[in-house]
Amino acid sequence: MKQRYEGVKNEEGVWITPAFPKLIYVLEEDNIHPDSPYYYLTKLAAKCTAKRLVPDYISEKKMKELKEGNCFPVMGCRSALSPWKDENGNYKFYGRFNQGVVTLNLVDVALSSGGDMDKFWKLFDERLDLCYHALMCRHNRLKGTLSDAAPILWQYGAIARLKKGEPIDKLLYNGYSTISLGYAGLCECVRYMTGKSHTDPSATPFALQVMRHMNEACDRWKAETTIGFGIYGTPLESTTYKFAKCLQKRFGIIEGVTDKAYITNSYHVHVTEEIDAFSKLSFEAQFQALSTGGAISYVEVPNMQNNLEGVLQVIKFIYENIMYAELNTKSDYCQNCGFDGEISIVEDDGKLVWECPKCGNRDQTKMNVARRTCGYIGTQFWNQGRTQEIKERVLHL
Repeated sequence: MKQRYEGVKNEEGVWITPAFPKLIYVLEEDNIHPDSPYYYLTKLAAKCTAKRLVPDYISEKKMKELKEGNCFPVMGCRSALSPWKDENGNYKFYGRFNQGVVTLNLVDVALSSGGDMDKFWKLFDERLDLCYHALMCRHNRLKGTLSDAAPILWQYGAIARLKKGEPIDKLLYNGYSTISLGYAGLCECVRYMTGKSHTDPSATPFALQVMRHMNEACDRWKAETTIGFGIYGTPLESTTYKFAKCLQKRFGIIEGVTDKAYITNSYHVHVTEEIDAFSKLSFEAQFQALSTGGAISYVEVPNMQNNLEGVLQVIKFIYENIMYAELNTKSDYCQNCGFDGEISIVEDDGKLVWECPKCGNRDQTKMNVARRTCGYIGTQFWNQGRTQEIKERVLHL
C-alpha cells in the first residue's frame, strides 16, 4: 500500500496513479475497530484509497454470510466463485475458473414488452433461454480441449495438474468451474416498467423479483446439467455504449430509459441519482446478495485526502453492510502545466473531450487520467458512452 500510495512515474517522471494491479483489502474484526491490532493498516488503506482509488474492500463478515462461511478474493474486478468442496469435503477456491459470460440486456426485454407485465415475463423467459443456448455454445466449445493447449494452466498447476493429452472436460462439470449469466440495465428496466427508480420503495420489489427470476433460471440449468451457472453483474466496459446505441436504434429516445449513450451497470443506482453514500451501499447490498457470481458497488467521493476520518466511516459501513465495495475519487495529471487534480470532460461540437481546467490542454497524450469505470481503474480513455457516464456521476459524499 505504501508503494501504491507513492504511485508510478509517467513519461515526465511524475508519480501518478497506475491502473494495475488491483488491490483488495479484507475488512475483519482484527482491523476494523480503532482498538483492533491491525487498525493502523486500515488507516493506511484509507489514505491510499483517498489518493489512488485502491484498495477496494471486501467485508469478511458479509461474505461469510453469503458464501457458506468462507472469505476469498474475487477473480478480476468482481467475479466471485460459488462455494465448492473437493472429495475430502474441503472448500476450494484457488485454481478454479470461469467458462465464460453471456450478458442479458434487461432494458431491451422491458422495451420489447411495451410495458405489458405479462409480456415482459414471457419475453424474459425467451431471452433467458437464448442466453442458456449461448452459454452452452461456450461450454461445448471448451469440451474436448486437451491439457496440452496451455500446459501452465492445465498441467503445471495454475488451474489443474492433468496428464499430457488429457481433456479438461471433468473440470467443466459438477460446479468446479463456473459459467455466468450476465445482466445489465436493471435500473432502466425497472424505470420503464414501473415509471419509477428501483430505489423507490414501490418499485424495489419488482427489481428484486427480476433478480430472483434470473437466479431461478440458473438454479434450474445447474440442476439439469451440473454446470456451475451463476448470476454475474457484468462490468459492461465498452458494451454499455453498444447496448445503448442498439436500444436507441430499435426504440428511439425515451426519457430516463434510452436518452443516454450508456445504460447502467448491473443493479447499480443510476449515476445521476442523488443519494448519499450510506443509503446507496445499504440499498445495493440486497442486490449483491442476489448477484452471487459477481457484484461490486461503489460510492463517488470528492478529494478526501484531508478527510481520512470520513473515508474510514465509509469503510466501517462497508464492513457492516455490504460484501464488496469501493470508493471512487479522481487522480489526474496534466503534463503540459503540471496540474494535479481533476481533468474535466467538456463538450466540443457534440463530442465529449478531456480538458485541463488550468491550461486548457486537450491532448490526451499529454495528460494522465485515472477513473474507475467498471471495477477496474482505467487510464486509456473511453468511448463516448462511458465518457458520458463518467461525466454525469454525482457525488455520494
